[in-house]
Amino acid sequence: MIETELKARLEAALAPVRLIVHDDSALHHGHAGAQGGASHFRVEVVSAKFEGLSRVARHRLVYHSCADLMLARIHALAIVALTPTEAAHSKNSAQS
Repeated sequence: MIETELKARLEAALAPVRLIVHDDSALHHGHAGAQGGASHFRVEVVSAKFEGLSRVARHRLVYHSCADLMLARIHALAIVALTPTEAAHSKNSAQS
Protein backbone atom coordinates (compact mmCIF):
# COMPACT_ATOMS: atom_id res chain seq x y z
CA MET A 1 0.00 0.00 0.00
CA ILE A 2 1.45 3.33 -1.08
CA GLU A 3 0.14 5.24 1.94
CA THR A 4 1.87 2.88 4.38
CA GLU A 5 5.14 3.02 2.47
CA LEU A 6 5.01 6.82 2.23
CA LYS A 7 4.40 7.11 5.96
CA ALA A 8 7.27 4.72 6.78
CA ARG A 9 9.67 6.67 4.56
CA LEU A 10 8.75 10.02 6.10
CA GLU A 11 9.05 8.62 9.62
CA ALA A 12 12.50 7.19 8.89
CA ALA A 13 13.82 10.31 7.17
CA LEU A 14 12.30 13.06 9.30
CA ALA A 15 11.63 11.58 12.77
CA PRO A 16 8.40 13.58 12.95
CA VAL A 17 6.63 14.43 16.17
CA ARG A 18 3.43 14.44 14.13
CA LEU A 19 2.73 12.89 10.75
CA ILE A 20 -0.62 12.70 9.04
CA VAL A 21 -0.94 11.17 5.57
CA HIS A 22 -4.20 11.76 3.70
CA ASP A 23 -4.98 9.68 0.62
CA ASP A 24 -6.93 12.04 -1.64
CA SER A 25 -6.90 9.68 -4.62
CA ALA A 26 -10.67 9.16 -4.59
CA LEU A 27 -11.14 12.90 -5.13
CA HIS A 28 -9.20 12.61 -8.40
CA HIS A 29 -10.85 9.53 -9.90
CA GLY A 30 -10.81 9.84 -13.67
CA HIS A 31 -8.07 12.50 -13.60
CA ALA A 32 -5.37 11.83 -16.20
CA GLY A 33 -2.68 11.82 -13.52
CA ALA A 34 -4.48 9.09 -11.61
CA GLN A 35 -4.21 6.61 -14.48
CA GLY A 36 -2.09 3.52 -13.93
CA GLY A 37 -2.51 3.54 -10.18
CA ALA A 38 -0.68 6.79 -9.43
CA SER A 39 -2.21 8.48 -6.42
CA HIS A 40 -2.76 11.87 -4.82
CA PHE A 41 -1.63 12.44 -1.23
CA ARG A 42 -1.53 15.25 1.27
CA VAL A 43 0.93 15.12 4.17
CA GLU A 44 1.23 17.16 7.33
CA VAL A 45 4.68 16.76 8.87
CA VAL A 46 5.96 18.33 12.08
CA SER A 47 9.69 17.74 12.54
CA ALA A 48 12.61 19.38 14.31
CA LYS A 49 14.61 18.66 11.13
CA PHE A 50 12.82 21.62 9.53
CA GLU A 51 14.33 24.12 12.00
CA GLY A 52 16.09 26.93 10.14
CA LEU A 53 15.02 25.69 6.70
CA SER A 54 13.00 27.57 4.12
CA ARG A 55 9.70 26.20 2.91
CA VAL A 56 11.36 25.03 -0.31
CA ALA A 57 14.15 23.23 1.59
CA ARG A 58 11.56 21.50 3.79
CA HIS A 59 9.65 20.30 0.76
CA ARG A 60 12.89 19.05 -0.79
CA LEU A 61 13.51 16.91 2.32
CA VAL A 62 10.05 15.41 2.01
CA TYR A 63 10.40 14.78 -1.73
CA HIS A 64 13.88 13.31 -1.27
CA SER A 65 12.56 10.71 1.15
CA CYS A 66 10.02 9.43 -1.37
CA ALA A 67 11.63 10.33 -4.71
CA ASP A 68 11.29 6.89 -6.27
CA LEU A 69 7.60 6.73 -5.30
CA MET A 70 7.06 10.03 -7.11
CA LEU A 71 8.30 8.51 -10.36
CA ALA A 72 5.35 6.17 -10.84
CA ARG A 73 3.23 5.52 -7.75
CA ILE A 74 2.49 9.04 -6.49
CA HIS A 75 1.16 11.57 -8.97
CA ALA A 76 0.64 14.50 -6.61
CA LEU A 77 1.87 15.30 -3.12
CA ALA A 78 0.67 18.35 -1.17
CA ILE A 79 2.89 19.19 1.80
CA VAL A 80 2.50 21.10 5.04
CA ALA A 81 5.90 21.04 6.78
CA LEU A 82 6.23 22.72 10.18
CA THR A 83 8.69 22.82 13.04
CA PRO A 84 7.35 21.80 16.47
CA THR A 85 7.39 25.47 17.53
CA GLU A 86 5.41 26.53 14.47
CA ALA A 87 2.90 23.73 15.00
CA ALA A 88 2.41 24.68 18.65
CA HIS A 89 1.99 28.33 17.70
CA SER A 90 -0.57 27.57 14.97
CA LYS A 91 -2.48 25.28 17.35
CA ASN A 92 -2.55 28.00 20.02
CA SER A 93 -3.64 30.61 17.46
CA ALA A 94 -6.49 28.37 16.30
CA GLN A 95 -7.74 28.00 19.89
CA SER A 96 -7.84 31.78 20.48
